[in-house]
Amino acid sequence: MGSKRETGVKAAAGWSPGSRGARRVRRDRQGSRAFLALAVTATLAGCSVGVPDPTALTAGPAVPALATPTITPGHDAAAVAAQDMPFAAGGTLAAGVPVRLSDGLRDVPRWKPGKENVAGTSEYVNEDGCVVSAKVRTNQSALAVSGDDRASTEALFQYLDASILPAYLKPETLRWGGEPGKPAPRVEVLVYTGGAPAGARATAIYARLFSRSGSSVYLSASCPDTATLAAARTDAEAWIAVVPPSA
Repeated sequence: MGSKRETGVKAAAGWSPGSRGARRVRRDRQGSRAFLALAVTATLAGCSVGVPDPTALTAGPAVPALATPTITPGHDAAAVAAQDMPFAAGGTLAAGVPVRLSDGLRDVPRWKPGKENVAGTSEYVNEDGCVVSAKVRTNQSALAVSGDDRASTEALFQYLDASILPAYLKPETLRWGGEPGKPAPRVEVLVYTGGAPAGARATAIYARLFSRSGSSVYLSASCPDTATLAAARTDAEAWIAVVPPSA
């Protein structure tokens, strides 16, 4: 608040609430407040919320590539890879070392690559109009239920689509490493099979979140109808493997 002297000076200079100078100052102040509000809004808009979105988190390669292995003392990666990987065995993986997916479907007759390793996702299409999508995600610990890979996988499905209840998911297995056409260990996953109302594509989604490794695999097949979907699933299950960590 100004002193009496300051008030007298302003009055002497023609400064009154209704004067042109006062109106200009009010406009300047209003403009300053508006600019400050915009700056705060822009700052908030630039912030990100720490929501563990599996489609936005760090993507792992869908195609296995040579990499320097991470050595975990006391961990026998070869022994883990040589055995089945049911949900209950998820704790035998090394902490923080992600799994991968093979790209075997690319060389199968009637299939060809679509998108290749785009944000960690690779797609394959066939002559029937089916699309198989394979993706790996790392840094998934925020969704994981510690020590429970099945509950972790249910949480992943719920995050992707809240309408997919655990009761809708059925256990299934995929190859756990090995070579196509040869016996190999199996890894347990959960599968959601979408309905096929008139005009909709038939779909099946396989997924598993490995709580200890902090990574997840996601494999989906989408086809014009249930008959072509059945054939596509057979090919995907035979030729796409979940690749165990090498260390």
